[in-house]
Amino acid sequence: MKKDITIGWIGTGVMGISMLGHLNKAGYECTTYTRTKSKADALLANGVKWADSPAEVAAVSDVIFTIVGFPKDVREVYFGENGILAKAKPGAVLVDMTTTEPSLAVEIYEAAKAKGIQSVDAPVSGGDVGAKNGTLSIMAGGDKEAFDKVYPLFETMGKQIVYQGEAGSGQHTKMCNQITIAGTMIGVCEALLYGHKAGLDLPTMLSSISGGAAGCWTLDNLAPRIVNRNFDPGFFVEHFIKDMGIALKEAEAMGLSLPGLALVKQLYLAVQAQGHGKLGTHALTLALEKLSGL
Repeated sequence: MKKDITIGWIGTGVMGISMLGHLNKAGYECTTYTRTKSKADALLANGVKWADSPAEVAAVSDVIFTIVGFPKDVREVYFGENGILAKAKPGAVLVDMTTTEPSLAVEIYEAAKAKGIQSVDAPVSGGDVGAKNGTLSIMAGGDKEAFDKVYPLFETMGKQIVYQGEAGSGQHTKMCNQITIAGTMIGVCEALLYGHKAGLDLPTMLSSISGGAAGCWTLDNLAPRIVNRNFDPGFFVEHFIKDMGIALKEAEAMGLSLPGLALVKQLYLAVQAQGHGKLGTHALTLALEKLSGL
């Protein structure tokens, strides 16, 4: 993709700020909007332009990316009075990288298509570390032609970039990702609790199990944060609860029973009830510690 195309970006949170930073460093002309302008200060200082609404971003951009919080935020950003679809140009490509409802991804796709605009749902996995390092896993749904157009842009942000199929397929794939993470997270947290109670040196224990069959991203990246009592968010607890809720709703519609996911969601609701909704997902250990009186 030629670098004379213009990029719009909405949402500069924990992950979005780094993802847009990669596009800016790659030499693309970028314009951004985020609800809290100060979150974009570092980007603006490095040449990213500011717009006062999603509509204003869309009006000057060939490709518009969004990565916001909740489905209601996505809906407002796309369909609101000052939303993207109000001003997006025919021929533009919309790329929603928020984890949201597959049905909403389809709704955006159909509304965009009616205006001569292409749409891709492309949620990501890899947290703040993956965003900073440009190593995210990107799972995309929509028309293959639109995916191919934005693939070079995805390459600035991720290493595992896979086209999953029709609109909504990216979001369904992200649900599979979140279901896997939910089960993995409880296993990692319980292993650390067990190791602590058994009197093991936790970093030494982790050096053994991370090199065997238990090895995984969560052990490598989040277990050390738990050991160091660093619960800064790579991904917020409250956002993970949202994702698990979407997955359970989709599972119910498909007639699936996912008891493991339902259990982990209840434990995360306990984390949130303890006032930790803005911490990282590895804060699950705080609820488990409380259950064990630790």
